[in-house]
Amino acid sequence: MLEITIPGLEYFDEETSEFIYYDDATIQLEHSLVSISKWESKWCKPFLDGKNKTLEEILDYVHCMCIDEKTDKGVLTRLTEDNLKSINDYIAHPMTATTFSNDKPGKGRETITSEVIYYWMVSFNIPFECQYWHLNRLLTLVKVCNIKNNPPKKMSRQEILARNKALNEARKKQFQTKG
Repeated sequence: MLEITIPGLEYFDEETSEFIYYDDATIQLEHSLVSISKWESKWCKPFLDGKNKTLEEILDYVHCMCIDEKTDKGVLTRLTEDNLKSINDYIAHPMTATTFSNDKPGKGRETITSEVIYYWMVSFNIPFECQYWHLNRLLTLVKVCNIKNNPPKKMSRQEILARNKALNEARKKQFQTKG
């Protein structure tokens, strides 16, 4: 969860000839599958497609991330550059120590929507309470489940020979023999 403080604002409303004051506002955000599902249900397009979003779409996603659903959208129009940087850094943060090796060549990319992620959760029997996790952590769990459910990769003849040679060399060194 990310908690940010949006600074207060004072401005003069020329229509009413009055000063308008806004206090600081603190909001709590969660980048989760639920947030993406809310956003996609409104915009009817995939959030994770890598395409640039309009300012309106970005602010709406930040509103979807708000834990308190009663957060006034007007507060979000006062987000500073530092606030937006904090939000982007939070969204990009992996939220896990798990890493993967990239030994598979890239396959064709599937458009990932919230429904696809829910399908993965059902396929791997991931409990629905995980939909509230940070999205990157949930996607890491899905990837781990996928890797663990696949049979181990078969070694090629060349890889087997190289592994056996390395094992034999290590044993010769360990037992101080010539073979």
